[in-house]
Amino acid sequence: MPRVALHTLGCKLNYAETTTIGKQFIDRGFDIVPFGEETDVCVINTCSVTERADRECRQMIRRARRTSRDPFVVVTGCYAQLEPEEIASIEGVDLVLGAKEKFELFHHANDFRKGWYAKVCVSDIGSVDTFGPAFSTSATDRTRAYLKVQDGCDFNCTFCTIPLARGTSRSQSVGETLAQARMLVEGGYREIVLTGVNVGDYGKKSGTGLIGLLRELVQIDGLERLRISSIEPNLLSQEIIDFTAESPVMCNHFHIPLQSGNDQVLRGMRRRYTTRLYEDLIRRIRQRIPECGIGVDVIVGFPGETPAQFEETYRFLNEIPVSYLHAFTYSERPNTPAVSYTQPVEPRERFRRNAMIRVLGQKKKHSFYSSMIGRRLPVLTESECEGPFRFGLTDNYVRVGLPARVAENTVVATELTGMTDGYCVGVVAEKEMAG
Repeated sequence: MPRVALHTLGCKLNYAETTTIGKQFIDRGFDIVPFGEETDVCVINTCSVTERADRECRQMIRRARRTSRDPFVVVTGCYAQLEPEEIASIEGVDLVLGAKEKFELFHHANDFRKGWYAKVCVSDIGSVDTFGPAFSTSATDRTRAYLKVQDGCDFNCTFCTIPLARGTSRSQSVGETLAQARMLVEGGYREIVLTGVNVGDYGKKSGTGLIGLLRELVQIDGLERLRISSIEPNLLSQEIIDFTAESPVMCNHFHIPLQSGNDQVLRGMRRRYTTRLYEDLIRRIRQRIPECGIGVDVIVGFPGETPAQFEETYRFLNEIPVSYLHAFTYSERPNTPAVSYTQPVEPRERFRRNAMIRVLGQKKKHSFYSSMIGRRLPVLTESECEGPFRFGLTDNYVRVGLPARVAENTVVATELTGMTDGYCVGVVAEKEMAG
């Protein structure tokens, strides 16, 4: 049986798409093996959000060649769309596929026969108007699945390559999304996480809107949880907040990118909101859903960000009632407007600021987790155990360690009794045990 190894860099959307590519191989009789093992074909699905992501891609290509005897190497994803010739010049690469071609791999692979040079199949991003079905699942943990419902972006933030790599915003139809969601539920998945480049923009061009999709999805028999992976602050409406508060299926959790707590920096980034709007949004969520888990993305070291502006961001994050932070160091990306901005922040200073935000994020998470101790919350248990624990997530995104004999892939009412090593510990009723 021929073998294929798959490796994904970047976001959950990429993982969803890699799963779909993997299914194509399985349907054609391939055995999927872990990346790094001997294989006939190696597929690397890339990211290009930062220069580090580009570097990791090149490292993975070299690793694939070291661990296998001259495998057929396919590179796709955002980096492949943006820099196809650069990837094609890397020794060992056989096929480079762009955004439009990634789900047509078998059409372009030429029976996986290696040639003298890499074949490049990358269409102009302006011609990309298709929407390939994609969802990310795990063979070892049938607990939650990531379902791609949207792709591309029309926002054009000055630091971001996504519109160049994925094209304009487009959405999967409600009917197709419901069909895929039902299939996942029938496969045993209890939670579905909606993913995309800009999920909040779902259905805007067709008039459907994200709220319309949510109302349909929560009616699927057997679906116990529905979560939004990330949503822009200017797209998170009061209607979605209210619906989340009222629906027993919707998870009480929002991940809302901020990027900066200074309005001048936000304008330089071409973000579509102010700090006042963002703070008002967080306060309204807290008022409507007091126990809601709220995550935040922050970029530090954007060109021209002064020490005073960074301090303003730090103070802003410290004061708003959010649950955890994801800190990113600004990285110059080719063909983005911010590359030409003056007054770049020194790399060492960027990393210092990132470290400060990370420490603040740990404090925020510790405070939020501590506030949950003594509460009784539903935990969706994972399939695999780690030592004496079976871990799971509450609907408001708290990681909880339970006794390993608790039933797997089950939503169990859990009393959170303490916290250690970055997670809470909980107890459940004896009837929830696997025996």
